[in-house]
Amino acid sequence: MHHNQIPIELSTARTIIHDQFPEYINEQITHLGSTGTVNAIFRIGSNATARFPLQNAEPTKMAAALRDEAVAMADFAEQCPFPAPKPLRLGQPSPLYPLPWSAQSWVEGDVATPDGLASSRKFALDIVHLIASLRKVDTCGRAFGGQGRGGRLRDHDQWMQVCFQKSKNLLDVSQLERLWIDFRDLPSSGHDVMSHKDLIPANILVENERIVGVLDSGSFGPTDPALDLVAVWHMLDWEQQRTVRSLLGSTEVEWKRGAAWAFVQAMGLIWYYQYSNSSMCALGRSTLRRILSDHAVFS
Repeated sequence: MHHNQIPIELSTARTIIHDQFPEYINEQITHLGSTGTVNAIFRIGSNATARFPLQNAEPTKMAAALRDEAVAMADFAEQCPFPAPKPLRLGQPSPLYPLPWSAQSWVEGDVATPDGLASSRKFALDIVHLIASLRKVDTCGRAFGGQGRGGRLRDHDQWMQVCFQKSKNLLDVSQLERLWIDFRDLPSSGHDVMSHKDLIPANILVENERIVGVLDSGSFGPTDPALDLVAVWHMLDWEQQRTVRSLLGSTEVEWKRGAAWAFVQAMGLIWYYQYSNSSMCALGRSTLRRILSDHAVFS
């Protein structure tokens, strides 16, 4: 998926895990097929997973990033109204794999999909509960740190131009460019709140139309209150989007900004993962379809 991707096979992961954490020597280790784009994930027995970063990086910087993720994950697991993985330990680089890696607790559930529960009111109510609960967490005086999505929309102009250029043979780029002109100048929708920051289907576990787990919480922190609304554009139909908007009391600006953040994310998924991750590419397309529907953004 990435030009600097590090290959890691099951046998390699098993050897590293057993060497560094011998308490797992009797646990079965299996590779988890995943649509994820950041880590290769291996299940350790029934209670843990190992996550090996896919993209090469400077080991010291990666170790610092993993420590920061662990702090955020622990905070999120304490605050989230649904089960969430907790950090367990940090693995070290080895002759078999050049980067530090992490282990976290296992949460059971089925990964959500863009359309599987799109019309479910129960699922929509759980999304409301999740977003509202995170918004109530004290930011402790912190504000958006300036990296990634969640600050000023126009700060993503350069990235969007890359996406438009790369998507010319894939999408109606002229239509999308006009939409971005409207999105990029949307005003702030309020003070920063605590957010998961990446509520895509792959990070939501479900069972019987209910959320039973929330994954990949290592970026938990303060940001634009509209950012977690990407969940509705990624996973809900028009009727259930309205359920979420009504119950959260989202203003017109906040709602449009949620669509804008989903737009920024979706535009990158389609061309980048066109040949390497069909599920992520399909997510981008389904999200754009929802945003571009006649009534989705502006009503």
